[in-house]
Amino acid sequence: MRLTTKGRFAVTAMIDLGLNGGEKPVTLSAISERQSISLSYLEQLFAKLRRHGIVESVRGPGGGYCLARDAEKISVADVILAVDEPLDATQCGGRENCKSDHRCMTHDLWSTLNRKMLDYLASVHLAELVESNRQREIHQANADTSKPVAFSVAHAA
Repeated sequence: MRLTTKGRFAVTAMIDLGLNGGEKPVTLSAISERQSISLSYLEQLFAKLRRHGIVESVRGPGGGYCLARDAEKISVADVILAVDEPLDATQCGGRENCKSDHRCMTHDLWSTLNRKMLDYLASVHLAELVESNRQREIHQANADTSKPVAFSVAHAA
């Protein structure tokens, strides 16, 4: 089981939207440029996110996308499930026909992992990820400005 590009890009784009949105909508082209994600891929992802009520689109000049609800109310699980990302560690998709139409010996293990994974992703909210990235940006900016500056002083003779 692994999270595919679809889920990773959707979460990344939502963090970007959370960081750069607010008073005005964010364009997908801006997210595409900042995150190096194909614009056409983002359009597909955001169409799904819009259908699930996670983002809203604003048309016209100055249009783009904004969050449809507070970032505290959008979980990572919401985002991943909205873009049809399968979160299933079983080989059978939960149908219990893993091995020759019978349940395999490890089915319960993988089913439990699915539940734990979904519970964890449901407990992490967009607001937390946005704030974490905002703090990282502030820390990086402070680190960049606190580096010693090299300069030379010309001596007058």
